Amino acid sequence: MIRSIRKRVPMVDEFHGSKLFIKVSGKRFATPMFLVIVAIASTDLLFALDSIPATFGVTSQTYLVFTANAFALLGLRALYFLIKGLLDKLIYLSLGLSFILIFIGIKLMLTYAHELFDNVPKIPTPVSLSVIATILLIATVASLIKSKQNPEMKAHPGRITDHKDEDDK
Repeated sequence: MIRSIRKRVPMVDEFHGSKLFIKVSGKRFATPMFLVIVAIASTDLLFALDSIPATFGVTSQTYLVFTANAFALLGLRALYFLIKGLLDKLIYLSLGLSFILIFIGIKLMLTYAHELFDNVPKIPTPVSLSVIATILLIATVASLIKSKQNPEMKAHPGRITDHKDEDDK
């Protein structure tokens, strides 16, 4: 993506503060900050698109799916900075999210099977929300208890460890 932008948009190699574009000899050039903004925006878009199947696991109303993803795009960065300090303490969060993804996958398969065969049960939305909230609550409480018992333990994406990273040594 960066290479294709560099081919199509004239660019300079030096940063010029927070400016996205500058003029040199009367021509307009993009700065590396423009690439940074494009990369951040595309990452936000990718995460919003990634959450569409999970949203369809809760509801099949297209308007709600669109609205939830629009708010995710708008608030994702602010929410990240808000909970950044808590993430080290939420040791079991990735494990809880794994269980939520498994549940959503099962719900989506059952919903599809229900469309084909009437005798396949369909998980109602209130039950889905209750299961998701319960998993998040259990993961949060268990994480806070564990981090209080062992303050050196930190959360890492996809794994649980009670020792320092190789980079920390």
